[in-house]
Order: sequence, then C-alpha cells, then structure tokens
Amino acid sequence: MLLRRLESIASLSEEDRRTLAALPIQESNFEADRDIVREHDHPSRSFVLVEGFVYAYKVTGDGKRQITGLYLAGDFPDLQSLHLTIMDNGLATMTPCKLGFVKHVDIRALCERHHRVASALWRATLIDASIAREWMTNIGQRNAPARMAHLLCEIVLRLKAVGLVRDDLTCELPITQKEFADALGFSVVHVNRTLQELRTAGLISLTDNRLHVREWAKLVMVGDFDATFLHIKGQEAVVSGSE
Repeated sequence: MLLRRLESIASLSEEDRRTLAALPIQESNFEADRDIVREHDHPSRSFVLVEGFVYAYKVTGDGKRQITGLYLAGDFPDLQSLHLTIMDNGLATMTPCKLGFVKHVDIRALCERHHRVASALWRATLIDASIAREWMTNIGQRNAPARMAHLLCEIVLRLKAVGLVRDDLTCELPITQKEFADALGFSVVHVNRTLQELRTAGLISLTDNRLHVREWAKLVMVGDFDATFLHIKGQEAVVSGSE
C-alpha cells in the first residue's frame, strides 16, 4: 500500500520500488479505538497504515477532542517524527488496523541512499500539510452541508488513488457520527441532519459503513471541492472518470 500511495503522488524507478519492498517493516494488528502514539511521546519508529482508518487528534484542557487529520491505507501518518522528536498530537485507530512499523534509523538510511524515495516521502509530508490547510478552511468558512460534502469527496479520491473505490464510487466508510462531529466541528445531531440532507438530495447513500456517491458532480459542487490540495497524479482523470 505504501508503494501504491507514493506512486500516486511521485515518480519512482524500478530500483526505488525494490528498495521500498525490502524495507524492514514489523507488522502489527490494532483493535479499533486504540492509541498508537500519544501527544508528548518520543517515538523511535514511524508506521505505514496497511489496512484501516487512523485519525490524528488533540484534546483540550477541558477534555474536548478535535480530530485534526484522517489517514487511509498507504499513508505514513507520523513520518514527521523522523525529525520532530516529540509528538504534538495523538494518533489512534478508528477501525481495526494493520500497521507496519519502520525504525527511524532504517528510514534515514533509505533516504540517504535513494534520493527519489526521500523526495517522495518529503512530498507526502508536504501533502499532509496541504490537507491540513484545506481542513482549516473547511471548518472555518463552509456551512455544514459543504463541510460534509467536501470531506466525503476528499475521502473518495484518496481511497481511489490506492485502489479502494469501486467503479460505481462505492467504498468503505467506517466513520461514526461522533467522529464526523469531532472532525467537522459540529454536534452529532447536526451530523445526522447533514448526512440526511445529502441523502435526500440524492447525492449519496450510506448504509452499513459503505458510502455510495450517486451524484459526484453535484457533491463536488455542494462541497466547493477542488482536488488540487491532494496533489494526486492524474487527479483530473480521476474526477472526470467519476462523474
């Protein structure tokens, strides 16, 4: 999944692919709703998300949680800990997950020997920052239907880039209404009402943790969605092919 993710945003040679495939990774399974790393931890390794959904979060002094990022299969959620030695946010599983842990010393050695791979990992980290800027704009300036539609469009394109969306724009979406609320900045009741509004308009169906986008172009319009911030290679083809 890491290779597929990196190839969706960067160009890699056959040697780069072989090198990534040989990276020493220790796989581990995590149950849902488990911390992987906590704020103020000092990790000596990072992890690739092989399967499942992971979120980044912060907790305020009075115990309120804000979900600040969402990570999908192929992502490297805590790659910044390679250079920032103390975690400034927590990372937790949203679903049962398979994680691949890689020691920082091995990542550094890889980057020193293979500059294209180092560039691809750097690009992935910059895209994480781009997504964070878009989330800030989404929460701060869009109304509830637009916020929800925008996030759904983002998830669909990111999953599609790693082959996890069917041709009819159906994909797994195991996100609870409480998690949507903590990511988008409104109440669970408002989440329920907003999802129902999108369903009633015929834009989506959401049943048994499966999302089906019925009207992609209209969902994009409602969400004020421009995929540039994802920096996915060929993303225009992905969008036009989904309409």
